[in-house]
Amino acid sequence: MSVTRTGAPVPKIAIVASEAEAAQAALADLERRYPTVSLDEADVIVALGGDGFMLETLHRHIERHLPIFGMHRGSVGFLMNTYAPENLFERLSKADTERLHPLAMQATTVDGVVHQALAINEVALLRQTRQMAKIRISVDGVQRMDELMCDGVMVATPAGSTAYNLSAHGPIIPFSSGVLALTPISAFRPRRWRGAVLPHKVTVTFDMLEAQKRPVSAGADFIEVRDVIRVEVRETRETSLSLLFDHEHNLEERVLKEQFES
Repeated sequence: MSVTRTGAPVPKIAIVASEAEAAQAALADLERRYPTVSLDEADVIVALGGDGFMLETLHRHIERHLPIFGMHRGSVGFLMNTYAPENLFERLSKADTERLHPLAMQATTVDGVVHQALAINEVALLRQTRQMAKIRISVDGVQRMDELMCDGVMVATPAGSTAYNLSAHGPIIPFSSGVLALTPISAFRPRRWRGAVLPHKVTVTFDMLEAQKRPVSAGADFIEVRDVIRVEVRETRETSLSLLFDHEHNLEERVLKEQFES
């Protein structure tokens, strides 16, 4: 078995890349420098692109249970490491592992069809027309809000707390906190409600009020279900995803740093 200069075994890597020009150029460069294998043989997936491509990669290979080391060759790179082609195997041997647990969404439409999907960032409900949504919110079967009038509402994971959740003025959540963010999107009534921070073990249920008049869609990352009447969201511990980060720029440090960015 080959080893790195630090004595760690060399992992078998498969490299995937987005269609972006920078990602494709990086793919060609890395494939010249390092031996690669197919995804079926790999110990680690190296993903080249931005956060959107990382989400696609996580979803596409969720059943493989392989750690993923991303390098930033896209637009947004919060979930990615800095791109540098040198010393890749050494970086992998020293990387910190962050385990993510996605949200499980069960969405029932007005015609009674039940859809299920997983979300790594967030499950977001959004109005489909000019009419504001009216949504009732329950947590573990206890009704917490009779009626939220809004453009939408979301449940975000720690990984997703710096994405859409942050742009909707939701809290940034450290990974070790064991909580989820419940964040309204342009709430009209109650006007001053800014959302809630919930224990990660709860089930959040959204019931659409006046669903025919005020249609709502539910999105689990990039999977959308339209005309929903009820949506249940919970964290699933049965599914675990592993992201690798350079030790000096691990995800906990990034989340902490993000809270002090202007």
